[in-house]
Amino acid sequence: MFLEYIKPFCSFVPEVAKPERKIQFREKVMWTAVTLFIYLVCCQIPLFGIMTSDSADPLYWMRAIMASNRGTLMELGISPIVTSGMIMQLLAGIKVIEVGDSPKERALFNASQKLFGMVITIGQALVYVMTGMYGDPSEIGAGICLLLVVQLTLAGLVVLLLDELLQNGYGLGSGISLFIATNICETIIWKTFSPATVNSGRGTEFEGAAIALFHLLATRSDKIRALREAFYRGHLPNLMNLLATVFIFSIVIYLQGFRVELPIKSSRQRGQYATYPIKLFYTSNMPIILQSALVSNIFVISQMLANKWGGNIFVDIFGKWGDGTNARGIPTGGLCYYLSPPHSFADMYNDPLHCIVYIVFMLGTCAFFSKSWIDVSGSSAKDVAKQLKDRQMVMRGHREASMIHELNRYIPTAAAFGGLVVGALSVTADFMGAIGSGTGILLAVTIIYQYFETFVKEQAEAGGVMGMFLN
Repeated sequence: MFLEYIKPFCSFVPEVAKPERKIQFREKVMWTAVTLFIYLVCCQIPLFGIMTSDSADPLYWMRAIMASNRGTLMELGISPIVTSGMIMQLLAGIKVIEVGDSPKERALFNASQKLFGMVITIGQALVYVMTGMYGDPSEIGAGICLLLVVQLTLAGLVVLLLDELLQNGYGLGSGISLFIATNICETIIWKTFSPATVNSGRGTEFEGAAIALFHLLATRSDKIRALREAFYRGHLPNLMNLLATVFIFSIVIYLQGFRVELPIKSSRQRGQYATYPIKLFYTSNMPIILQSALVSNIFVISQMLANKWGGNIFVDIFGKWGDGTNARGIPTGGLCYYLSPPHSFADMYNDPLHCIVYIVFMLGTCAFFSKSWIDVSGSSAKDVAKQLKDRQMVMRGHREASMIHELNRYIPTAAAFGGLVVGALSVTADFMGAIGSGTGILLAVTIIYQYFETFVKEQAEAGGVMGMFLN
């Protein structure tokens, strides 16, 4: 009923029509490359009218995950789209919105999500401009403020359409996944091989962990001390951070192979057997994306309130913020402090309550989002049973009527447990000091693995690598 009221407004949001023919692999690669090129260009185009960007950045720690770049057209990144999906999912989960099984009702839900995403884009743009992130609005002037809001809104629309372009089958994967993976991989590569130099009072050092190793070995007479510094320096990326990153990458790839295979058979042809796999990461990286959106929105709201009414007891309970280097906003107290990860085992030891609250929050939210996501993404037991029925397949030893009950034994459990594992891996990576944050690494690995699976599937359908590009 609620979606019916929104339906008339959905026509105002531009959409990308679904392809009327099968898109060849080489065309998908081309459209994916074009999408990525547009995104990277937008990441480098500064917003016109900015007076200053020296204020504390409430999204500094989340920018790689939210695929945003401060002071550019990609200021908001994918945050509005993911926030819209999170809120719509929650509304569907608590039955405020009824999402039916028919394609028409699914399409209406997706259109409503896009509309809500545009509303959030405009809202976030207004908040960013009016709270002084780009300078005092009274000094900038009403015209420039309006221009900034228009730029951010149009950029948000471009992101939404690029994501829809890929999801509709013109490209590989989704725009959200592509942008996140690009940003996170860029961060990891830069912090590993960055040639930028920093003077920390102990002489000139390279920022990149790998380059710093060779530089320290070449310039320090005490090689053992040079190695110790390369592995454990605390002010810049070190080799232990790099090794932790590789370790988490390996664990996630290893766990991707964990699955339960349910035996199925054809209901029409005797002797035709197959299996239906239910993976440990049943909902893939969706729970961590939604959890990141939740945290980023809490951080933004808290820091905006702190800038305006810092010192108010209720604002301080929500979050107290301190100044870090390079305009980083660092939570020092309140709710936001306990929702931010401890950055080392020393932090865990000094404040165990912070550690416990963060672990419980991460595991709980990831499990919740994972379990509730299956109901609105077309991957619940009822949806899987319908897909098998359409393929004229049934589970061996079960009639069609009992398939949903049997699938319900596995799918919700796999979703919730997979979400817990994702949360636990993210927490472990944060504690180990992995480059790019635990959440970021998990997203990057799962997204790259999805692209690998897509490549293998396309290769099988085309009959080889050459066939993928020649057909």
